[in-house]
Amino acid sequence: MGGEASTGRRSRPGGGRLELTWANKDRRLLAHDDVTYEWVDPQDWRVSEVRLLDVVDTYGEDAEDNLLIQGDALHALTALSSVPEYADRYLGRVKLAYLDPPFNTGQTFQQYDDNLEHSVWLTMLRDRLEQIHRLLRADGTVWVHLDDAEVHRARCVMDEVFGATNYLSTVVWRRTSAKSLARRTMGTLHEMILVYGASEEAGLKTLYQPLEPEYVKKRFTNADERGVYDTGDLTAGSYRPHLDSGKPWRGYDPSERRRCWAVSAAPLLEAGHTPADLERMSMREKLDALDNAGYVHWPERGGFPRFKKYLHNVKGRAVGDLWDDLNVINSQAQERSGFSTQKPEALLQRVIEMSSDTGDIVLDCFGGSGTTAAVAHKMGRRWITVELSADTVDTFIVPRLGKVVDGGGSGGVSEAVVWKGGGGFTEARVAPSMFEDVDGTVVLADWATNGQLAEAVAAQLKFGLDPEGPFVGRKGRTRLSVLDGMLTVGVADHLLDQLDERENLVVVAMTLEEGVAEHLRKQRPGSRARKVPRDLARSGKLAPRLVRLDRSEQEGDGQ
Repeated sequence: MGGEASTGRRSRPGGGRLELTWANKDRRLLAHDDVTYEWVDPQDWRVSEVRLLDVVDTYGEDAEDNLLIQGDALHALTALSSVPEYADRYLGRVKLAYLDPPFNTGQTFQQYDDNLEHSVWLTMLRDRLEQIHRLLRADGTVWVHLDDAEVHRARCVMDEVFGATNYLSTVVWRRTSAKSLARRTMGTLHEMILVYGASEEAGLKTLYQPLEPEYVKKRFTNADERGVYDTGDLTAGSYRPHLDSGKPWRGYDPSERRRCWAVSAAPLLEAGHTPADLERMSMREKLDALDNAGYVHWPERGGFPRFKKYLHNVKGRAVGDLWDDLNVINSQAQERSGFSTQKPEALLQRVIEMSSDTGDIVLDCFGGSGTTAAVAHKMGRRWITVELSADTVDTFIVPRLGKVVDGGGSGGVSEAVVWKGGGGFTEARVAPSMFEDVDGTVVLADWATNGQLAEAVAAQLKFGLDPEGPFVGRKGRTRLSVLDGMLTVGVADHLLDQLDERENLVVVAMTLEEGVAEHLRKQRPGSRARKVPRDLARSGKLAPRLVRLDRSEQEGDGQ
């Protein structure tokens, strides 16, 4: 798997583009468990497979609004964008995706191993970002939380996936004021969050923090009948002596200072002027109107006139890209869960406020302790959270979100958003793979084609049981295949390749890829695809318990 990442230009039709290259970039990673990966061809059915999501439990009311998924993030994201019943709800509808992936720092944390090779880490990130891009709304944004170990490489990858022109910002979060022990360099005090838009339609809302009392006392030292005010510049840093904004007004020439006049529209609109009026007015007419409205401050000792900024009109200090006011979770914090890399709820609150509105969908595919879901829930957003580790889901996320639903505890942002409980969520897990490797050949797993579901379907459709490879039954020249998973075009072609030229095929699957039924009919006229239970409900004899089997009895065979 070796190889460091490098930058370079790769020739492409119509010209080249700057991109990051790394070992096996043109391949895909097949995850076998939490720590074992295999490089495979992108066309390998195991990585292009769309796995199902099996519902495990529901909590609270309106549980369908929010979804907690246990399993590999790539499989979960693919299911959300490809399985019809989920794609209808989520494809192109996610407003915010926040990712806090393993930083690849070389450290080992209690809950996961954070020591992946660059090529593995970059491929893992790219593949998940590509799926997230499909799920995002055109005005949606993605935030990727990192430190300096991979942030420079991650930005190159995000340029490729989202386009360099859709880069919005890099947030620098000062997470500590303590000095780290560093022998060859400086102590690290911050982490970073890369922010990209799904398209040029994306943007961020401006947030404001209250002005500090000391600042107000120092700056707002003037007053008139309208109120207390500070003074601001009526000019901007552009030298335009040949334009209207660079001409003198009442004896004051901004061009002498290599500047030009700059008038805000807001006070003129407040004074009764219309946007059409402002279009027609010259700069000097705007300045006259501003003075007549009482918004020009004339210094007692002379000097250039200035603009009155009234305290009651000031929204506060705009939040920029340096966040030094949000502290990490200390040992006494009520929101502390014991998860090694838990982020403070206040951090996620700011991210969510800047990039979504009430009712929007928020996605986190590296769930960790469940902070994103907990904050999104309290703030009235719908959410999807994916976490690979079943132990983390059971130990941290489910108990935490259950407490949120119940309104218990007062930690995090609960007090700030006046959270009292409510709502609910559905817990699901990524189904096991339908494929397995038999002596170097990828085949459909026996459990996925010849289990209880297959026998029930054969009886329902009056096929004689005739198990042979991926087929379970036969009726004349028609073979029956039953998939406890999703029928895709690739799987359909695999099944057709194993038929006799004169045979037809009926495939019954838990769900169907869009267009696969028509593809099957075209490739082998007389063949058809059916979906469980929709297309098998005529007689009502297909037992519901067989429509959704408990895969816990089969997982050992499918992985």
